[in-house]
Amino acid sequence: MQVTDMFDLSGKVAVVTGGGGVLGGAIAQGLGAAGATVAIADLIPANADAAAQRIIEQGGTAKGYFIDVFKKESIQACCDAIVADFGEVNILVNAVGGNMKGATTSPEQSFFEMPGEAIQKVVDLNLVGGTVIPSQVFIKAMLKNAAGGSIINISSMNSFRPLTRIPGYSAAKSAVSNFTQWLAVHLAQEYSPKLRVNAVAPGFFLTDQNRFLLIDEKTGEGTPRGKAIIGHTPMGRYGVPEDLVGVIVWLATDASRFVTGIVVPIDGGFSAFSGV
Repeated sequence: MQVTDMFDLSGKVAVVTGGGGVLGGAIAQGLGAAGATVAIADLIPANADAAAQRIIEQGGTAKGYFIDVFKKESIQACCDAIVADFGEVNILVNAVGGNMKGATTSPEQSFFEMPGEAIQKVVDLNLVGGTVIPSQVFIKAMLKNAAGGSIINISSMNSFRPLTRIPGYSAAKSAVSNFTQWLAVHLAQEYSPKLRVNAVAPGFFLTDQNRFLLIDEKTGEGTPRGKAIIGHTPMGRYGVPEDLVGVIVWLATDASRFVTGIVVPIDGGFSAFSGV
């Protein structure tokens, strides 16, 4: 086998939940460029369709689907539609997630004033609805695959070292990493060693959810928090969505066929730097 063949996803069907977003969209495009047929599931159908169209314009095969990860019946309907269209699911990327201002401490909102409902929603979005329930639904379909499959979760730097101001998000992403390891062992021991589960832990990528924390809206310059992050990132920059693609493709393909239960930092060296 040629080394390049190990990274070929031709004939595979990849599902990317949250694939209409910035990071999920880049992941979907990367999987499509590697040859996969990509099913892009998103809460906003227009975003899913636009992401699918970008893959089609590059010569790939893709289709957008509606999904509401807060409703298991919506996840099941999405899975059923994908299997009806493409026959199977080989790769699942759980890319739904994010934070919200209500679950963030600030000069205007202390930890003691933080609404429990906001914390609960962030945990549900990232852990329960964003990772656990889609895994239940889509992996059940993947059990039929003789060749197994690859499940890739999206964790965070918060799972390595909790960050200030975002307790709900930090707790949820730590749980995603733990669940990734648990599920990897469970599937390998109870179902098939060819069903692999891994995660990536992005460092600091500018998104709609965190921009207000990192960039001063008035000046366009970094906030004190943003400057501290760049100062603690040896590579001296924020990540861009395309920085995720290589690792995702590796975890999705046979190039990582003996890899399961790991969480890969994609952080420009942030987690390796002590500050001195």
